[in-house]
Amino acid sequence: MAQTAGAHSTSRAGRHGVPTHDSLAALSAIEERLEDPSARGLANAVSNAVRDGVIVAGTRLPPIREVATQLALSPTTVSASWSLLSRSGTIHTEGRRGTTVTDPGTPAAGRYRQALEHQSDFALDLSTGVPDAALLPSLGQALRALRTAGTPGSYLEEPVLPRLLDVLRDDWPYAATELTVVDGAMDGIEQIARTTLRFGDRVAVEHPCFPPLVDLLESMGVRTVGVPVDEDGMSAADLAEALTSPIVAVVLQPRAQNPTGVSLSERRARELVKALRPTNTLVIEDDSAGAIATSPALSLGRWLPGQTVHIRSFSKSHGPDLRLAALSGPAPLMHEVRARRQVGQGWSSRLLQRILLSLLTEQESIAQVEHARVEYARRRSALVDALEAHGIPVGGSDGINIWVPVHDETATVVRLASQGIGVTPGAPFAVLDDEEGHIRVTCGLLAEGQADLAQHLAAAARTRTWRPRAR
Repeated sequence: MAQTAGAHSTSRAGRHGVPTHDSLAALSAIEERLEDPSARGLANAVSNAVRDGVIVAGTRLPPIREVATQLALSPTTVSASWSLLSRSGTIHTEGRRGTTVTDPGTPAAGRYRQALEHQSDFALDLSTGVPDAALLPSLGQALRALRTAGTPGSYLEEPVLPRLLDVLRDDWPYAATELTVVDGAMDGIEQIARTTLRFGDRVAVEHPCFPPLVDLLESMGVRTVGVPVDEDGMSAADLAEALTSPIVAVVLQPRAQNPTGVSLSERRARELVKALRPTNTLVIEDDSAGAIATSPALSLGRWLPGQTVHIRSFSKSHGPDLRLAALSGPAPLMHEVRARRQVGQGWSSRLLQRILLSLLTEQESIAQVEHARVEYARRRSALVDALEAHGIPVGGSDGINIWVPVHDETATVVRLASQGIGVTPGAPFAVLDDEEGHIRVTCGLLAEGQADLAQHLAAAARTRTWRPRAR
């Protein structure tokens, strides 16, 4: 019996030791689910088969040409579909070793992890992108007003405290008809993305771009289209060019863009509106800097309210652990988001909403946030001016980060690390190929010593990795 089992096992084994019938079964499962003979349709079929448990992690898929022949598709279509699935983390391709289905429970090491993974014992760690805890408003008054966590009258009660809703509306950059509170800016972006985006959709993002956004979109199989950022914000000319092919959404940061510190000018906002008005493209704005930005609040919703989602985070201004952001958008989309949340987390903690309401209305808290805004601007300006004196130009004008040009990112990061200074390499932020290297420095964490830091940064920015000369 054992011999028969062994013979059976051997007869099923393919060239790489993986049962070949698994590949054939996978192909059959994909064919059953293939409704649209396009790259996106094939990607959906594979994803559905994986979701249904018919294709399991470790299954080796047939070669592209075999898939194309069996499904009556072109090799180009299959190759494009495999690219979508690879970006979403559904499959992993290893050249001649073939393509295998990945474990959906094992997240890929994304850009965000690449950006933040480093030694943790820096004497001066300016790689984190977080606000200075010393500049966050005190919670004393807000906490003294709390007696209990509170109980809603119903689990279907309105998700936002009415008074908080009024305060948010009074300070919103356009007349939004629908507004809610979510668990931070990235939660808001994810809610919108999962409501509106589908596998293979094209989404325009800023270059350079906040790494978690690209990680999120790629995990959904969305194709990111990089649009360069200059001193006025996202390039309208480059966005217009991208829009010549269907773009489902465009995501931008209107103030203190991370990592560049650029804020959108009103002139550029009008140019973007001109490019977007003839389309149905959804605009998703991530105002991550919020109240610590020195630039005035600005939203394309002022001109395109039916196409704009605006998200304001309170993490930088009032504390990352509040995990709260406000979100506005077109009524039909907002209703879908509320329905999606209703079957999930339901609402964002009203206890945290009460704390946020206090911080937004108590004069002491308002003054503390205003002090932080001014202080962050001073710290940024001091370091930018000091770098300028060393011949290192830094763009942008706002926020807690600066984007420093360097000759060699790796050499710069290594040199600074050897001096006890932590910075973030620029590569994880890149969406387009960029010959010039950069590092992101969270200048908002440095209360003093900008001149000394600038000296170290300038010297490191000119460092190059030694490579042996070719003979």
